[in-house]
Amino acid sequence: MRISELKKKGLESLKGKWGKAVSLMLLLFLINVILPYIVEVIGSGGFVQWFDQEGTPLWSDIFGTVLSIVLIPLTIATTWFYLDLVRKGNPEITEVFAIYKDGKTSLKLIGGSILQAIFIFLWSLLLIIPGIIKSIAYSQLFFLLRDHPQYTILEAITESRKRMNGLKWKYFLMNLSFIGWGFLCLFTVGIGLLWLIPYIGTTLAAFYDELIVLQEDEQPIEG
Repeated sequence: MRISELKKKGLESLKGKWGKAVSLMLLLFLINVILPYIVEVIGSGGFVQWFDQEGTPLWSDIFGTVLSIVLIPLTIATTWFYLDLVRKGNPEITEVFAIYKDGKTSLKLIGGSILQAIFIFLWSLLLIIPGIIKSIAYSQLFFLLRDHPQYTILEAITESRKRMNGLKWKYFLMNLSFIGWGFLCLFTVGIGLLWLIPYIGTTLAAFYDELIVLQEDEQPIEG
C-alpha cells in the first residue's frame, strides 16, 4: 500500500470522529502542558512569586519527571485509540484513560517505553543515523503489545524489528510527508496540531494495520 493510500485511510477513519479526536488532544494538552504550570504556580505561592523566581524549583523538576513517566500509558493508549478508529471502531475518550485500571499493563508500557529509549540512546552513541534507524525499527512495539499482550517487552521489540524489515524507508518518508502540515501549524500558534496529531496518529495506525499485521502468520523471534 502506498503512502498516499495510508494517509487517505487515516483521514477516512476520522470522518465523523474529529470531535472525539480533537477533544482528546485538547485534554492531553491540558494534562501534559498546562497542569505542570498550574502546579508550579500554586507551589510557588502564587503567580507573582512564580513570575519573579529566577529558576525552576527542584521539586518542580521532580514533579515534571514523575508526571512524564505516569503519563506514558496514557500516551500509548492514545495510539491504541487511533488504531481502533482505523479498524472502524467507535472508541470513547474514557477508554484511553481506562488504561490505568490495569496496573500490570500500565507498568509494562512504562517499562517498554524506558527500555525502548535506552536501546535507541545506546545506538545513537554510535552515530545519529543508527539511532534513527533503530527508532524506526522499534516503532511498532506498542501496537504489537496491544494485539499480543502475551509478548514480553523484549519479544515485542524484536518482533517490531523483524516486521519492519524492508519497510523502514517507507515509514520514514511517511512521517516526513507531514512536515509541510507541521509548518502550517506554526501559523496557527500550534492550534492546528489538535487536528494534525490525530491525522498523523491514524496514518501510523493504518501503516501498522495494513503492512505489519500482514506478517501475522510469521512466528515471532524469541529474545
